[in-house]
Amino acid sequence: MVAARIRAMGSVHWLALFALILCAWGLLAAMSVPTEIREGARIFGSGYLAELCRMTPDLAGFWRMVFMWALMSGAMMAPTALPAFATYEELNDTGATAPLGPLVLGYLGIWVGFAIGASVLQMALLSNGLISELGDSRSTALSVTLLLLAGIYQFTPLKDACLSKCRAPMMFFLQYFDEGPFKNGLRLGAVCLGCCWALMLLAFVGGVMSLGFMALAMVLMALEKLPDIGRWLTRPLGGALIIGAGILAVSSV
Repeated sequence: MVAARIRAMGSVHWLALFALILCAWGLLAAMSVPTEIREGARIFGSGYLAELCRMTPDLAGFWRMVFMWALMSGAMMAPTALPAFATYEELNDTGATAPLGPLVLGYLGIWVGFAIGASVLQMALLSNGLISELGDSRSTALSVTLLLLAGIYQFTPLKDACLSKCRAPMMFFLQYFDEGPFKNGLRLGAVCLGCCWALMLLAFVGGVMSLGFMALAMVLMALEKLPDIGRWLTRPLGGALIIGAGILAVSSV
């Protein structure tokens, strides 16, 4: 079964998807801001960042933010959904028509919507001086709030409901298969968003465009969706985030 799935993922459309994911990560690596530059910005001020991917609080800056968040969302979330994509394509073996392209397009469409919402939030935070031009939190209160929010969300019924669908994608697709691949992609994207939105917003704590944060978050979110591993990870991760928020709050006093 596993060998057959691996062979199937060598088809042209799968290779194209993998190439797009690799290109997205390559662009993110090129756009990421090294730690030393972030430290320099704190020491020398925002002028130090004049030509270094600074996000400005204007319309041009907003669309740069949208592009950055869309790229980041696609690069981080598409790999976590690969098992679900493969499961959907397996429906072809039953005689159903289950093209992968429209499913992926619908899935990514949801994350483009998230990118727009995250950019609006980033613009508001930047305009109020709560984050830097690089997207890093300048406010301990903001960092503590985001860590608490993400930690508490790990224990909610909504998180459990979304994860249950991600961990059993075949049942999810069979339930809505008649709606077609694009709408199934939208549904899968919405469920995935329900799983991961709070963890994604921790980019404002870990550093927007920080390659290390993005890689760690992607691994954690991918593991959460695995049935045998995720059930042992979700709540401990929530507890760790809450403890981290407490330590940060106490250390800032």
